[in-house]
Amino acid sequence: MKTVLHPNSTRGKANFGWLNARYSFSFANFYDPNRLQFGALRVLNDDIVSPAMGFSKHPHDNMEIITIPQSGSLKHKDSMGNEGIVESGDIQVMSAGSGVEHSEVNANANEELSLFQIWIFSNERNVTPRYDQKKIKPLLTKNMLTAVVKPKDKATEDEIWIHQDAYIYLGNFNQKTNTTVSLKSKAHGAYVFVINGSVEINDQKLDKRDAMGIWDVESFEISINKDTDLMIIEVPFN
Repeated sequence: MKTVLHPNSTRGKANFGWLNARYSFSFANFYDPNRLQFGALRVLNDDIVSPAMGFSKHPHDNMEIITIPQSGSLKHKDSMGNEGIVESGDIQVMSAGSGVEHSEVNANANEELSLFQIWIFSNERNVTPRYDQKKIKPLLTKNMLTAVVKPKDKATEDEIWIHQDAYIYLGNFNQKTNTTVSLKSKAHGAYVFVINGSVEINDQKLDKRDAMGIWDVESFEISINKDTDLMIIEVPFN
């Protein structure tokens, strides 16, 4: 098993006044040649957006973009004709494909918006752009990891899917839990990101916003402490 540790303190930082951001991988003004991506995972941004502020219309292509608000609500509008509110407790997926423009703005004039945005490289180029959005809570089982995003060919009609052989797992744990994470392929890696709380992997403790990339392994053990929110992103690595 091979690992790389990304402590919270080593993430990129940017404060534009209206946006306070933390970058797990090279992005915007943060560049680290050793942290360009983790396999097919290109971006994991941890953003706090000021009231009524946000990202004006801008383009994307050939990228799977997943947005998970942690608090507050996000106003989304795109060139496909989709327009609406993505709230805390929702998950939004946009396959940029052949090209799409969108804007993302804090829908609240009085409260900050906190969100994760994840970019995963598509495995098909120039597909027709698409949009999907669902509530996360009904998908989750307490004290278990649940795949809330799956590959297109592994998802049922009502599940969130993307154009990549990748999975995003979320879990809310209110009791100490030991579990085995089995990767879907030997060619995959797992990026373990602690949203809140703490976990231990191979005697290495990860606290809030710490992360560890794991690859060259079929499975690994993880000890999840009480009151922990966890995200694991499994992507093609080789």
